[in-house]
Amino acid sequence: MSTPSPIRIAAVLSTEHRGRLMGLARQVNFPEGARIFDEGARAESFWIVRSGTVNLELPVPGRRPAVIESLGTGELVGWSWLFPPYVWQLAAEAMTPVRAYEFDATQVRLMMDADPAFGSAVGHWVGRVLAHRLHQTRTRLLDLYLPHAGYRAAL
Repeated sequence: MSTPSPIRIAAVLSTEHRGRLMGLARQVNFPEGARIFDEGARAESFWIVRSGTVNLELPVPGRRPAVIESLGTGELVGWSWLFPPYVWQLAAEAMTPVRAYEFDATQVRLMMDADPAFGSAVGHWVGRVLAHRLHQTRTRLLDLYLPHAGYRAAL
């Protein structure tokens, strides 16, 4: 991404809260083309990209998945881990080799419950990410389908 993202972890969480969260991280790698998660699967982990590119995809029946957004360094991969029923709403694929920090969702939720200030900070961060992703999804779907709607209206 060419412009700094206002939803990257460093732009949203304080040094203290970032440090607490990163204390739960483990480093993982995904080869190019690896499926990180699929829509409908259990959301038991989430990731912050260290390097590489991850595409978020919206499966479209009868068509190739629509790429909603490409994520890079410092960006959150996955938000469904925070909201019951903890099931992925999108899919994610490594478009390049990806190095990431992986977090166990249950551990993070327990830490959020135990420390309301930390929980609020992480919840607000994920909420900002979710709002951004919703906007990106809407924009992408309009890009894909609005030309067809205009064409049908002219008939």
